[in-house]
Amino acid sequence: MKLVHNEIPVEFLRSLPEGMKLVNRHGREFLVVESVVSPTGTPLVTDSVRIHGEPSIRFKARIGDVEGLIFVDAFWGSHAKLFGFLPELGHGDQYVEASVLETGESLMIERTCDVEGCTSTRGIELQLPGGKNRIHVCARLGCPGHKIVLSDLGKPVEETVSGINFFGAGGLEDDWFDQF
Repeated sequence: MKLVHNEIPVEFLRSLPEGMKLVNRHGREFLVVESVVSPTGTPLVTDSVRIHGEPSIRFKARIGDVEGLIFVDAFWGSHAKLFGFLPELGHGDQYVEASVLETGESLMIERTCDVEGCTSTRGIELQLPGGKNRIHVCARLGCPGHKIVLSDLGKPVEETVSGINFFGAGGLEDDWFDQF
């Protein structure tokens, strides 16, 4: 996947929420989710599986009749995932049911996806430390929908940060993170 760099709003960088960090790769700055928790405070970041050199976000997932662990890339806007199981990929829309591995606590919320053409009304909610800021991810498998919900910054900043995605086509030679 070719990384498409996006500018990060200065207002966001000045008051970087707890649980987010800025990293520099190949002379460019990227946001990384450093810490997220469940609604009851269970940590979801694990160092046991690293993606692009950073700890990943881990949760239990059910897709259809199959369940197991999913490890999600912590780089903001990346959609890279490692599955600890083989999901049965069928025809039509499929949805992830996410929960905390250790407790079984659901991470699911009712939320209409913001991505044009997506009809999902379910999402996965992750909380940044301190309980003031949240991350919402579309539950439809393959949808790039994600949003950061910030308590202290305005909607324009929230929308700009939420719109950061790593898209593109290309071979591994195009991936900026290959060396890490």
